[in-house]
Amino acid sequence: MLFDTHVHLNAKQFADDREETIQRAIEAGVNYMVVVGFDRETIPLAIEIAEQYETIYAAVGWHPVDAIDMTDEDLQWIEDLSDHPKVVAIGEMGLDYHWDKSPKDIQKEVFRKQIRLAKKLNMPIIIHNREATEDIIEILKEEDASKVGGIMHCYNDSIDYVQTCLDMNFYISLGGPVTFKNAPLPKEVAKQVPLNRLLIETDAPFLAPHPNRGKRNEPAYVKLVAEKIAELREMEVKELSEVTTKNGLFLFGIN
Repeated sequence: MLFDTHVHLNAKQFADDREETIQRAIEAGVNYMVVVGFDRETIPLAIEIAEQYETIYAAVGWHPVDAIDMTDEDLQWIEDLSDHPKVVAIGEMGLDYHWDKSPKDIQKEVFRKQIRLAKKLNMPIIIHNREATEDIIEILKEEDASKVGGIMHCYNDSIDYVQTCLDMNFYISLGGPVTFKNAPLPKEVAKQVPLNRLLIETDAPFLAPHPNRGKRNEPAYVKLVAEKIAELREMEVKELSEVTTKNGLFLFGIN
């Protein structure tokens, strides 16, 4: 039993074989998925996919790279969509200092607005962080995001920040990079995160795990992530899969 807590089945990379991709995931033992929408194009498709499958859910939010494009109407739209029974989180949101499309001050403003919305709705949030850890932690603390908590998506930061995230009511989610041979940080995190606060994901179509690195990722490959983390923690894959699935169901409020 596996739960891919962050997948972009709504990405154009799956336009030609989405149904087949989902079936491969089911056959690989992926019982649950959350499809993450992050802009005007991907949000409706995330919900549409979730409506078609009983155990696929959606998250709706605005990606920091495109923060400059977000309007107040978009924020209201996200709020309206949050009422949908298959929408289980707000996100992905956060800060991304790698790309320079959206100025940092605009990213921060959009991030704060989405945290406030999630608190109003009492829904967990999904955090995207790229080269912006200190600012993200500062904003989460200032906005009292611990009231809703959520996920540090595809965590790839120092072990030093893990406890801070846990203290703010966030789960740590690991994806393909934990399997990379030249990636010691996520491996160390995988060994040290408390089991009851650990999640797994693919972020497909991005960040395919070894031995598929560099190719299109897909949700069936979350099994490879589970296997590597179980190996690192010296536990059975079945137990790791069951616990991380239970964690995801609890966080998202899925019965």
